[in-house]
Amino acid sequence: MRKMMKKTIAVCMAAMMAMSIAACGGTGGSAKGGDDSTFIIGSMGPTSGANASYGTSVKNGAQIAVDEINEAGGINGTKFELKFEDDQADAGVAANAYSKLYSDNMDALLGATTSNACQAVNKLAQKDNILMVTPSGSTKDITDPDNVFRICFTDPLQGEKIADLVTDTLGYKNIAVLYDVSSDYGVGIHDAFVKQVKAKGAKIVSDQSFTSGDKDFNTQLTSIKSAKPDVIFVPGYYQEASFILTQAKQLGIDIPFVGSDGWDGVTTQLGTNANIANGAIFLSPFFSADSAENVKNFVAKYQEEYKAVPDQFAADAYDGVYAIAKAYEKAGSKDTNALIKAMKEIEVEGVTGKFSFDKTGEPNKDAKYIQIQKGEYTIFNANKKTK
Repeated sequence: MRKMMKKTIAVCMAAMMAMSIAACGGTGGSAKGGDDSTFIIGSMGPTSGANASYGTSVKNGAQIAVDEINEAGGINGTKFELKFEDDQADAGVAANAYSKLYSDNMDALLGATTSNACQAVNKLAQKDNILMVTPSGSTKDITDPDNVFRICFTDPLQGEKIADLVTDTLGYKNIAVLYDVSSDYGVGIHDAFVKQVKAKGAKIVSDQSFTSGDKDFNTQLTSIKSAKPDVIFVPGYYQEASFILTQAKQLGIDIPFVGSDGWDGVTTQLGTNANIANGAIFLSPFFSADSAENVKNFVAKYQEEYKAVPDQFAADAYDGVYAIAKAYEKAGSKDTNALIKAMKEIEVEGVTGKFSFDKTGEPNKDAKYIQIQKGEYTIFNANKKTK
């Protein structure tokens, strides 16, 4: 039950009757006191702390989608509302944020944004039977509960796809890796990448690691340089990637770099030194300069509203809202079980590409690759062999 019934027996009975009526026609986290005029999407992510840019992007991208849906008249006569909580990318804070959103009667959860926060709330959402759609939580086990879906790629799938790019498309045989050993994200991508590279007959000539927050990579880069690799793969986030690129340049390392989707934002981080990243390629679900009409419209609205170019976190959240809306339209009900069933039957033409969901809640979608040229993002044609 969502409401506190404390004051008098009469109020208690009235509240129980109202909730009983609202619950008719389904089970799950959908009893909202009989009010079908609003579909509440709860969402969470870090809007403070070191990872604040991720949560802020998710909040902004989701809000644009909600506004568009409402401007078009809503879904099934229902308007949408976004309620967002700062989880600071912390598991404990995320659990509290979830409780707040649950008490605010959310109909579905868009979140969390980071993997550790997702792992703190996915079982809570399962217990409460709430549809959960993470835009960007990439650890593989997040979608283990039947009620959880994902917009982004898993860490292992990312590792495999980038290994295919490096070996099959780029033709490299001797590969160095420098990865974040302190995060599930870095380890998950690294392990799958190394396994796939070896399966392709290529060699890992240097396997180096760092810890999130590190700023000095000279020791690892010196070791990598002596191994004479054809390419350096860095599965990590843009903050560390910017230091790695800068120090590699200072050490005279003229070796191509490849990165994971956490690199999105690296040119902004480098600022006037963005040319240091020229030639680097990284996987991304989203390319803001895509010529597709829906992408251009989204980017224009985002720039107008937030005076910034949207990143993949904003795009994933935008698509996540539309996936929830489409499932609600198909289900014709807020009932969680109906929403979950509908999620496995819909197809979304999103700004991250066309996608659907498999029976485990994972997205069926193609990867995009971004190459940095003249300090700017350009689309890389991964279907064209370059070596």
